[in-house]
Amino acid sequence: MQRGPDEGPMPQLHVRTTCVQYQCSQLALFSSQDEAQMYHDSNRHGFFSLLVDVCGEKRQSSHRLADMPTILNLADKTRDTWMSQAEFIRPNRRVVNLARLGLLFTDLDTYRIPFLAGRTADQLATSVLYFCTEAGLPTPSVLIYSGRGIQAKWLLNGTIPRQALPRWNACQRYLVDRLAHIGADPMAKDASRVLRTIQTVNSKSGEVCRVVHITNDSNGQPIRYNFEYLAEALLPTSRWAIEQQRQEQSDRRKCKYQAFLLVPGGKADNLRGFSGRQLAWDRLEDLRKLAELRGGVNEGCRMQHLFWRLNFLLLSGATNSRQMYHEATVLARELDPQWNCRSQELMTLFSKAKAYESGERVSFGGREYAPLYTPKNDTLINLFRITADEQRQLKTIVSHVEAAERHRAREEGRRRAAGAVDRQTYESTSLSRQKPWEALGMSRRSWYRAGKPVESEAYPCPSSTKKSINR
Repeated sequence: MQRGPDEGPMPQLHVRTTCVQYQCSQLALFSSQDEAQMYHDSNRHGFFSLLVDVCGEKRQSSHRLADMPTILNLADKTRDTWMSQAEFIRPNRRVVNLARLGLLFTDLDTYRIPFLAGRTADQLATSVLYFCTEAGLPTPSVLIYSGRGIQAKWLLNGTIPRQALPRWNACQRYLVDRLAHIGADPMAKDASRVLRTIQTVNSKSGEVCRVVHITNDSNGQPIRYNFEYLAEALLPTSRWAIEQQRQEQSDRRKCKYQAFLLVPGGKADNLRGFSGRQLAWDRLEDLRKLAELRGGVNEGCRMQHLFWRLNFLLLSGATNSRQMYHEATVLARELDPQWNCRSQELMTLFSKAKAYESGERVSFGGREYAPLYTPKNDTLINLFRITADEQRQLKTIVSHVEAAERHRAREEGRRRAAGAVDRQTYESTSLSRQKPWEALGMSRRSWYRAGKPVESEAYPCPSSTKKSINR
């Protein structure tokens, strides 16, 4: 049988089709355990959570990471099931219990976007990769078809601790903002979020949630990113730096004709720039540390601790007014498992949280502040009666005296790193202490005029003196 003129490319097309089929078959082998192990480690201490739809009622359960393989094997694949993306220190997925994070993610509701609706899972994956490239975003490590949309995940090298949550939140907000035009869900960006588990059925579409794309590194493993690299790539720091420079130039012009000009000092290399969200989160951590140092909180101080912890949690941006009372319940149980706090006492804080989210500002003394409470350190120290010994173990709630001591220690470390020695060492090796002129029988002034001679230079050996006389 003769081959027609269009039969030449057939072998190449056959090879390409075979490769695509092989890749699809490999992706189909990914189980829920394999996908979860990308950002959860069953060898670590902590908890994860599952949310299951049982006859229209969502039921949540939390389990130890060590039990994750068994739990996922026992999960009913015919029911809608979601799993937490973060790990927690307690069996509750509220953000106040956060332990660590191992990825960034976005939940793309592509079915809501007209030009993406109706596309297959593979076509959606190709479109998401294209739009990520167009937006200047790093390529996602994993793309998961959730049954109607796409979950994009950027895996991290290791995990980041809860202290880095404000920067993680900033990265999440940036990802959602850049991918909003393809359906990024603005409500699915918090650390306590649950996403649909693969191999489970989406009851709304009847489709099975599955992995549709993996970006491999040079070793053939899913690519992982350093969090600092992602933060530098995602956060528009250069634009903020330009705005800050413009503001500083404007301030200098205003102060040009003043009699005295305050010259700002240099920024220490080991200090980060000021972040209001980071400060609020650190203050929350300080209050938790304070309770730990004191062995708990007395009954009369529980509401005070709860109020300020919740206030700083809202200021950090880690939660919002819709979740405020749920977070308050978890914080209350952390203070005392038997305590049922009265939600009426938090209504003022709730109204301030709503105003904060709507962008309102409060003017006082010619300056604008957030509607939530932003107290000074001295206020918190007096309010909680924090001692000097306790302040040494806190991060941000410290007095001016403790702050000055920490600044002195930082400056001392900087000087030691630059090669400077401490005062005792300097004085012990100084000429004033050693007095080398006395060993030479000279006065101090004569010793300096002679060019600071050492003992061998001032008194030559006898043999050399005898030779010079014979000559």
